[in-house]
Amino acid sequence: MESSKKRKTIFTCMLGCLMLLLFYQWDFTRSALQIQNVASYSDATDVLSAQNGMKYILVWTNPNYEPINSWGQGQEQFIKRKCKVNSCYVTPNRSLLRSSSHFDAVAFHGPEIIKYIPGPPVRSPHQKYIFVSMESSHYYPICDERYDEYFNWTWTYRLDSDESYGYVTIRNITGEIIGPNKIMNWIKLDSMQPVDKETKVLLEKKNKTAAWFVSNCNSLSKRQKIVTKLQHELKRYGLGIDIFGGCTGASKKCPRTRMNECLKLVQEEYYFYLSFENSFSEDYVTEKLLTALQNYAVPVVFGGANYTRFMPDGIYLHAGKIKPPNLAKEMNEIIKDKDRYYSFFKWRNHYSYHNKEEAPDSDALCRMCEMLHDQTLVEKETVYKDFRKWWNVPGACSTILSVLKGYF
Repeated sequence: MESSKKRKTIFTCMLGCLMLLLFYQWDFTRSALQIQNVASYSDATDVLSAQNGMKYILVWTNPNYEPINSWGQGQEQFIKRKCKVNSCYVTPNRSLLRSSSHFDAVAFHGPEIIKYIPGPPVRSPHQKYIFVSMESSHYYPICDERYDEYFNWTWTYRLDSDESYGYVTIRNITGEIIGPNKIMNWIKLDSMQPVDKETKVLLEKKNKTAAWFVSNCNSLSKRQKIVTKLQHELKRYGLGIDIFGGCTGASKKCPRTRMNECLKLVQEEYYFYLSFENSFSEDYVTEKLLTALQNYAVPVVFGGANYTRFMPDGIYLHAGKIKPPNLAKEMNEIIKDKDRYYSFFKWRNHYSYHNKEEAPDSDALCRMCEMLHDQTLVEKETVYKDFRKWWNVPGACSTILSVLKGYF
């Protein structure tokens, strides 16, 4: 009896010790795992990204400048913009993943690398280095030879970029995106339907010649000189240009907080709108063109673009091809001939113009996410061997200017 009691006591002690040992082993393992998880959070993120299909975009340059500041951080913007593919994650945090070479894409803001900035220390073959710029190459040439054979994709206003990051989307009457493109199959003006009665009623209210919104007062395109000459010539016909902004000659103000009111004035009062760009670069056409087209004013354009990639012939005037005396004369004749003026708006029966960010199917950020999920595109080896030649305006690097000082 006593022997049995002894054996029972020994068994109980052994069982208790074993349980205590197992508890300490479990607790030690759990603590070790916690330490490991903290130490290798980025490793865990790498594994997670592989599991959930998330594509990570590292912003290598300053994330606070346009247009990159509109990307936000994380996945938020892809969801907010209702992108068809939204499994993309934007971050300026170079330590988010175990190595910068683990990111799917690395984005470089063009204006910031006009002076060479060293990139990530390690580069992986699967990564896409992306050059991003909505600013003119005339203002921001890339002159350092180290950027040749550096970028895989480009994301700019250039129509031959891998993804066009411009200002304008053109749709046909069914809502399909048709441009802008290098080759456009426009309906001829003579074949377009005449403007409807409602449009005529709106156009008949016009009573002022032209408006110009301007903020850059000393542009490389020297557009101010053209405007001054055009103003002088228009005076011969009792016409003029109302200049909005803070530059010399400006007679009206238009703060950003009242922009909608100013645009309404263009729509209701002005026959023409001066869509004059600040520099000459291929395909560099900004929101200035949209201001005219969306607000029932005839665009008078001035820039380095081939405008037939953006508009049908016959719906705009080109100040770069018509000298100021002849341009003023033509503007006067158009104002006097109502039917001719109406014809500049026949395009509205066939096309519509939009900001690219208006809809997910035209949004460049959405498109970039789609591209990173396109295995065929990602696996295709692409590189801009002579990037500087592709990007720069001829002679830009030999005459580079210190423009927009204090931009950064």
